Amino acid sequence: MHMQDDAKMLGEDDLALINALQLRPRASWTELGRVLDVDPVTVARRWQRLEQRGEAWVCVSPGPALFDHVCAAYVDIDCAAGETAAVVRALAAHPHMLTLERAGGSNRILATVATRDFDQMSRYTLDVLPAVPHITAVRAHIVTHWFAEGGSWRIDALAPGQRDRLRTPATAAPADAGRRRVTALDRAMFEQLYFDGRAAHRTLAAALDISGSTVKRRIDELTRLGVLGFRCDFARPLGGWPVAVTFWATAPTAALPEIGYALIRLPQTRNCAAVSGTHNLAVQANLHSVAEVTRFENELATMHPEFTVSERVITLRHEKMLGRILDGHGRAVSVVPPDIWSETVPAVSNSY
Repeated sequence: MHMQDDAKMLGEDDLALINALQLRPRASWTELGRVLDVDPVTVARRWQRLEQRGEAWVCVSPGPALFDHVCAAYVDIDCAAGETAAVVRALAAHPHMLTLERAGGSNRILATVATRDFDQMSRYTLDVLPAVPHITAVRAHIVTHWFAEGGSWRIDALAPGQRDRLRTPATAAPADAGRRRVTALDRAMFEQLYFDGRAAHRTLAAALDISGSTVKRRIDELTRLGVLGFRCDFARPLGGWPVAVTFWATAPTAALPEIGYALIRLPQTRNCAAVSGTHNLAVQANLHSVAEVTRFENELATMHPEFTVSERVITLRHEKMLGRILDGHGRAVSVVPPDIWSETVPAVSNSY
């Protein structure tokens, strides 16, 4: 990707396009232009500029049903003093490391990890990560239920009528769980779609040496089954959301479903999951300023008095987001395609 040295805030037109693509990541330029009241050629050109600068991108993301078939965790990692950047470079190359955040201090990393099963997660967190040079401690909080993950977060840059025109009606997924099995061909297709989530069926077909109709049929099926999703992400600091915060909280077990699903309806909530450990709920939010952290926490406490925040950790820098390596302004500079089905072994190269 060609990167600009200067970092400018994204304009209203850019944010409107990003919001539209969050709702319909693979919509045609004609559909998007109709909703945005812009010529399709102009929309395509605007997106190309955003993508080339690393300011926005579309990629695949886990569908809601996939979390029933894999194992995910928030992993707290402590590093030796002065070595955190080296650890980040090493971990960024791991296909199981979905997200890396420098959080809570110069020697601390908060990672989101996914593996194909619990056994692989155990091996990764107990054997692989502690062997990475300069890692001094690893604490895994296993996700027992996702209420929402980052791909479902939306900004609010469109009028309600525009959003309504872009929403896709939910369809019931077939009951055959066996069809949710991810094949080697699916994994190869996912890798292509991590680089470009808007890649045409014919482009994917040529890369995979199969027919375009086969690609379309499988994408449609995996999407309908809830295994595959698509998301539009962007450089959040340049879009007006420079602050990310993680709340480690405790709630009565019986109230977790009610609280969790209420929290994901808040526009600030990016992720919300029930987790193992001292705290049974993790909530991650995107905010416009540090001052909003306390206001948002107060809002949570007012809504749910039984919800107790034990720790709030502000992300100092996002280093990796669902396979995208980010610069200091949140722009994508390269891609390390996640592959949660692979064996949990360290990458041989730290270069990217």
